[in-house]
Amino acid sequence: MNNIGGLLIDLDGTLYHGRHMIPDADKLIAALRKAEIPFLFVTNNSSRTAASVAAHLREMGIDANPEEVCTSSLAAARYVAEESPGAAVAIIGEEGLLQACTEAGLTIVTEKPQYVVQGIDRSFTYESLARASRWIREGARFVLTNPDVMLPSDDGITPGAGTLAAAIEAASGVPPVVIGKPESHLVAYATSLLGIKPEEAVMVGDNMRTDISAGAHAGCRTVLVLTGLTTRDNLEDYQRLTGVKPDEICADLAELMVLLGV
Repeated sequence: MNNIGGLLIDLDGTLYHGRHMIPDADKLIAALRKAEIPFLFVTNNSSRTAASVAAHLREMGIDANPEEVCTSSLAAARYVAEESPGAAVAIIGEEGLLQACTEAGLTIVTEKPQYVVQGIDRSFTYESLARASRWIREGARFVLTNPDVMLPSDDGITPGAGTLAAAIEAASGVPPVVIGKPESHLVAYATSLLGIKPEEAVMVGDNMRTDISAGAHAGCRTVLVLTGLTTRDNLEDYQRLTGVKPDEICADLAELMVLLGV
C-alpha cells in the first residue's frame, strides 16, 4: 500500500480485547514508528481521557502517548467549539467528555445550555433524561459522541451511549448530530490533527459497521483486520448491511504489517 499520509487505528477489537493485547499490536506500533508513518489511535470511547487511553495501551505493552489518541469526546468538543466558540454546554457523560469540553473552551452549565453533549454516562437517571429532553425541546442542540448501542464489559454486554441517546431522542423528538463512527466527523477530525487530507489516510479496524463505514464515508482508504467483530463468515452480511467494502482485508496484524511494508 503506497502513499500513506497517516493511519487511523481503531482500538478495541483491533489492538486489544478488553485488557488483552491482540498478537503483534505492540510490533505494529513499533514498526510504524520506525518507518516514520504518522498514526492516531481513533476510538468511539467517550468516557476516557486521552491520557487514560494511552495508559491502558501502555499497560498492555503497546507504546502510546496521549497526543496520539483521538476520542469521540475530543471530536465532539471540537465540533461544538468550532460551531459556537465558548458555548454553554450541558454534559451528559463522564470524565473524558467533561475534560474535552472544558479544554475546548466551552462553558459547562447545568441550566439553559446552548448544547446538550452526550456520551456514555453510567450514572444516567430519569432526571438526566427529563432535563436533557426539556433543554433540547427548548432549542438546545443535541450532540452525541458516538452511537454505540451496546458495549462489552467484565459483566457482559451493557448499554452504550447510543442507548441513552435513543431515550433522549424519543423524549425530545429531536435526533442528535452524531460525531463518532460510523459518521465521518471523528475521522475528519483525526485527519485534521495529522495535517492530511482524508484521501491520504488509511482507516484500520475490525468493525465493518463503525470503522470501515466511517473511513469510507470520510473518503479514506480502509483496511479491515479480522481480529475482532468481523470474520470471514459474517463479512458478506456486513458488506450488504453497510453498503461498503474495505479496500483491503488482513487476517491479522502480522499480515497488516506486510501490507503496509513495515
